[in-house]
Amino acid sequence: MDKSDLMDKIVALCKRRGFIYPGSEIYGGLANTYDYGPAGAELLRNIRNLWWDTFVHKRDDIVGLDASLISHQEIWKASGHTAGFADALIDCKNCKLRIRADHLIEGFLESLDEETRKTLISTHTTTEKQNLADFKNALKTNKVEGFSLSSFDGLILYLQIKCPNCEKFDWTSVRKFNLLFPVNLGIVEGDQSLAYLRGETAQGMFTNFKNVVDSTRVKLPFGIAQLGKSFRNEITPGNSVFRTLEFEQGEIEYFFDPDESNWEKLFEDWKNEMFNFVTKTLGVNKENLRWREHDEKERSFYSKKTEDLEYKFPFGFKELWGIAYRTDYDLKQHMKFSNKDLSIIDPQSGKKIMPHVIEPAVGINRMLLMVLADSYLESRDRIVLNLNPKLAPYKAAVFPLLANKPELVEKAKGIYKDLRKSFVATYDGRGNIGKRYFAQDEIGTPFCITVDFETLENDTVTIRDRDTTKQKRIKIENLQKHILGKLN
Repeated sequence: MDKSDLMDKIVALCKRRGFIYPGSEIYGGLANTYDYGPAGAELLRNIRNLWWDTFVHKRDDIVGLDASLISHQEIWKASGHTAGFADALIDCKNCKLRIRADHLIEGFLESLDEETRKTLISTHTTTEKQNLADFKNALKTNKVEGFSLSSFDGLILYLQIKCPNCEKFDWTSVRKFNLLFPVNLGIVEGDQSLAYLRGETAQGMFTNFKNVVDSTRVKLPFGIAQLGKSFRNEITPGNSVFRTLEFEQGEIEYFFDPDESNWEKLFEDWKNEMFNFVTKTLGVNKENLRWREHDEKERSFYSKKTEDLEYKFPFGFKELWGIAYRTDYDLKQHMKFSNKDLSIIDPQSGKKIMPHVIEPAVGINRMLLMVLADSYLESRDRIVLNLNPKLAPYKAAVFPLLANKPELVEKAKGIYKDLRKSFVATYDGRGNIGKRYFAQDEIGTPFCITVDFETLENDTVTIRDRDTTKQKRIKIENLQKHILGKLN
């Protein structure tokens, strides 16, 4: 399939079948915001539930947390977000487009052919704004994370990158914009009332670390998991829900004693857990995944090692799930700013421990987009979302053969009501059978059940398999058991 228009096809399907809608659409839209329709809400919930079940309910060493969306400004000072959590942005003076400098440059680099790359490398000379090593690395990797503002300016100038909107070369200098959303609490504005919408879920787990230790029976090594929304005031390059102002994260802070646990082994164990969840639990093709380690420029200063599990989206390999060994930086920062002791005492030895942490962090919305891209299939005269049945918004759809026959409608609705006691099902009496199949294929429904006149005679129905399109008759009394067996 041609990748160039795959993203457009996915976006169109998402709108058509109720997965994703543009935010505030009837008022002209609001950039970088999206709403999830009936099918999208179910798919998102299924991914959330599988993540929570896998990493919290089925593990003895991880507990859950649900921290506030709004938090004290000092939390974000301690974490470094108020000072260093910023994007490098650039404005086109002609059309007023504002875009992230790294996205502008990386998009341009990805469009270059090999011959042009070689020419650029051979003819480039070092300037004050951009050294040769940085330039060659950017051309080699298509990545510019960690570059300075002056390096961005130098690259844009040297490469003569034009505005993607108006195709003019008339830029401002690259500047930094903080990504946190400030919130003024109370009726009087001022520094005392300033708080922030959380920019990540991680900080709530660090600030509640001692509460969790004191109120539960956890022992090192153990993890705290959180699933919830975060907010970042960033400029995005489109690509649907890949990067948005409001997004959902699944993060785990896994705490351990560095004297007792080998961090490198823990790191590899978590990489395996992440990979298995994506490939085995979600059913994503492993050929579309790869690991990429951050170099010193890209890696946060407090991290000893950071890697990204990347997925091959229609717009290229991009980060899906990151994992970082953050050492004891976060707990120490919060100790410093709060004047509270966040160390713990080993009950056996009496040793005072400042735990270190490994953090796997994933965007749930990106997982949804990945699942849609990975399952999208054009087969002959139909479009199919070949979703893992556990992920499908609806596990089964029930139809009457003819919607104008009351006896068929009544029987079909009775079956539908019985099935939805065990799993999410849907009923559809619109149009002809062919159109109903077509619609359910696009939604990813694994099984379609048709009630016809034979059903009234012998209590059997036709059940159609989404992937093979094969149909067979089955007794109504065996229907639920048959579908549950396939789902499990």
